[in-house]
Amino acid sequence: MSERQPTSPEDALGGALTAEYAAIWAYGPIGVRLTGAERKAAADAEAAHRGRRDALVVQLSTAGGTVPPDRAGYTLPFAVTDRASALRLAVEVEERAATFWRAVLPASTGAERDRALAALVEYAVRATRWRRSAGTTPLTVPFPGRPG
Repeated sequence: MSERQPTSPEDALGGALTAEYAAIWAYGPIGVRLTGAERKAAADAEAAHRGRRDALVVQLSTAGGTVPPDRAGYTLPFAVTDRASALRLAVEVEERAATFWRAVLPASTGAERDRALAALVEYAVRATRWRRSAGTTPLTVPFPGRPG
């Protein structure tokens, strides 16, 4: 996933779509390392990312835009071998997805901007919940979705 600034609304939404693809893929290795309520939360998170992916595919294709293709696989930033690494990756996935949705904000208006803000907030809240599960502090970050 690229961290560059989008040059158009379509570019910004395409970036958000690629972030959704990667998030969906990452929740596979995350979910198998979790149990109980955490596993359900991972499945719910994956479903939310799938919903946003599907909406973006429809939005981009009906507007005549380019729909970036999904890849067959993604390289994880580290091995997911246990609960702790699964939770760490879940936080990173949500933070990275929030970064791409934050980039949609200045490139959008109206309902599209509202959807981008809703995604940013949802992913920031989810990252906070994953940090709480992991026992990580601080639980929140000052500016969710801001790179670096």
